[in-house]
Amino acid sequence: MARLQRLAVSAATLIGVTGAVLAGAETLQPKNALAQGTPSILEFRWEDNKDYRKLYYFTTNTVRGQRAEYYFVLKPKDRKTAILKLAISVPKTFETTITPSNVKLCYMKAGSFTKRTRCESDIPATVEVTPDGRSIEIFPDTPVPVGKTIGVYVNVINPPSAGMFQFNALAQAPGAVPISGYLGSWLIQVDASESF
Repeated sequence: MARLQRLAVSAATLIGVTGAVLAGAETLQPKNALAQGTPSILEFRWEDNKDYRKLYYFTTNTVRGQRAEYYFVLKPKDRKTAILKLAISVPKTFETTITPSNVKLCYMKAGSFTKRTRCESDIPATVEVTPDGRSIEIFPDTPVPVGKTIGVYVNVINPPSAGMFQFNALAQAPGAVPISGYLGSWLIQVDASESF
């Protein structure tokens, strides 16, 4: 009987200590980290098809109302022809001002866990932004050949509202018929984790 009482006291002590440790561990949990400026590993999006193709991007800041650098990347597998004109549609809900002087076309070095995504060299081009700000149009001085990673660098202030924004890439290839074809989309998330 005494042995059973000692076991019951030991079990109660163990339960009490475990509860205290778990309660203490809850207070030691780190605060939520801000999301990285790259696409998440898991995205709830349909598979790539002719109507939607996911493209790689990198951004230096995902917080609303703060300055950010966007790198819209087109890898060699994302295009099959040279580019005579590149157009990027900007969502209506992405409320910010984009100026041509803050946009450039460049050959890219895609980043990894140890290296940052960056422009390696600029591609001479004329950049125009439509008056309503809903499209960025880039006209390279000479057609951009296939086989290298290129990107569009945009320096901008994130919009004041958080959300997901889909930017679409359309490219016109050299040829007799000037038709732009869909290359893919960059799905960018702006966070409301900090107020501005």
